[in-house]
Formats: sequence, structure tokens, C-alpha cells
Amino acid sequence: MGDHLRLEFEGAVAHLSIDRADRRNAFNQAMWEAMPGLIEAAVAPPAVRAVILRAAEPGVFCAGADIAEFATKAPDAEWRRVNQAAIARTQIALARAAKPVIAVIDGDCVGGGCGLALAADIRVASPRARFGITPAKLGLVYSLHDTKLLVDLVGPAQAKRILFTAGLLDAAEATRIGLVTMLADDPLPAALALAAQIAATSPFTHRHAKAIVRRILDGESADSPETAALFDSAFTGADFQEGVAAFLAKRAPVFADR
Repeated sequence: MGDHLRLEFEGAVAHLSIDRADRRNAFNQAMWEAMPGLIEAAVAPPAVRAVILRAAEPGVFCAGADIAEFATKAPDAEWRRVNQAAIARTQIALARAAKPVIAVIDGDCVGGGCGLALAADIRVASPRARFGITPAKLGLVYSLHDTKLLVDLVGPAQAKRILFTAGLLDAAEATRIGLVTMLADDPLPAALALAAQIAATSPFTHRHAKAIVRRILDGESADSPETAALFDSAFTGADFQEGVAAFLAKRAPVFADR
């Protein structure tokens, strides 16, 4: 586990917490390097059905990259290459994690912090959350992968507004344009309730539904032999057998951990 990041397990939920409140949870290079392994560890236990990405303390989600570190080291081209590779690995690991990822956002979610939230499957925010992507304030360019995550959520026009202005959106506006999935006065209990709903349904469905949505977002529009075979094979799977048995018996299904 990396410094300033914590991974804890609570029943069917893995909690991945950012714990650097004195720096508004800003990410340094060591944190970017540690995140992909923590995401992998979070989804590895069969009993885990959902991952919650959140701040260890309420009040701020993540202020983005550690600008003090960045300003000192960014002139070094090799450091920039390593830094960008670590950020990309983190974003890809979150966006393609094998299990649902819910970001809980209570406070500011800016720059690289907003990139983390974009890579989650679902974003649950409090009314005091604020969102911004700020490369334009530094004369920088947002990466293509992260920009695509933003465009996938809010569309190209809203993405351009966010990137051109580098302004902060309040939680209500972020919800209106699709950046936030759910708005809740107390977002962590709301996210836990959502995770409980997820845990009651098929992990086989979760894994493959997430992968198919990703295929669609990456440009596929018709079934391939692989996805057609997946659809067909599900009818002989253990989760389908349990789902049908539970429906006929008028009971809640109990899907096996795997």
C-alpha cells in the first residue's frame, strides 16, 4: 500500500481512500505509481462486489496533482514521461476494473482528482462538491484518454466549456450535465446503499456489462463473435441458473462469489 492511500475491506465493498488531507489529497508521483496495484488488490477478493473510491476525511475529494512536486520536476522530460505513464495506468485501471467502482465526492474534485472521478463507473456527490479540470490555467493539455472519459459523460460541447474555462462547477450543475450520477446530502451512505444493491445482483453480469459498455464507448456498435458467444453462454451459467431458481421460488437470489 502506498503512502497516503488506504485499502480496506468491509463485507462486499472495498474502500480505496485518499488520505492526504493536509495537501487537499493532492496526488504525488508515489501515489500515482501505487494506485494501479491497489485497484487490482481491491477487486481481487471474490467476495468484493464493488469498490468505493473516496477521501479518508470529508471536505475535499482530491485537488489533483501535487503542483509543488510538478513545478519542480516537470522540466525533466524523463520525469514527465514516467509521471504521465503512471497517471494513464491509474485511469485505465479504474475505467477497466473488473468490478463496479463508485466515486464518493464530498468537496473539491479538481484536475487529476476529477480525472479519477471520471474513470469511476458511478459518481455520488454531496451538494458541496465542486468539479473542475484546469490545464488551461497552466497552459497544459488534458490527455486524450481523460478527455474521452469526460466527453463520454457530458458530450463534446460541455467538455469544451469545462476545458476552455477551467472553471468550477457546483454539484447541481455537474449533476445536470451528467458529470455526477447521484446527488446526496450524505454521499457515503448513499454509495454504500448503492453498493448493497449491486452486491445483491449477479457479479457475472456486472463484469461483462461493464466490459460491453466500454466496447461501445470505444466505438463498437455491433456484436462480435466474442460478444455473441458471451450472450449465448450466459444461459448455461451458474448465475442464470440461480437467478431462475430464485425467481421461481419467489426468493432473493444468492449469487456465488467468484
